Amino acid sequence: MFTIEHEFDATVVTLVDEGEAPLREDLTINLFDDGATVEQFDPRSGETVCVNLSAHQLRDLAMALNLPEGTYRRRSET
Repeated sequence: MFTIEHEFDATVVTLVDEGEAPLREDLTINLFDDGATVEQFDPRSGETVCVNLSAHQLRDLAMALNLPEGTYRRRSET
């Protein structure tokens, strides 16, 4: 299950793990004009872990989801 919310400066996507136990904590992705953050609560440390992605990294990630194993370089956008 997931939710999508449009806020003032970001689109927030929350992914809820509904698979078999053990379940993972919700994953929150905040999408901004210049990139994204991915956040997940870590119950072992009691803290939320945050990863920042640039817009370039986010585009590469989207492409990588549909490609086979290998090394790739995106062509320049000129």
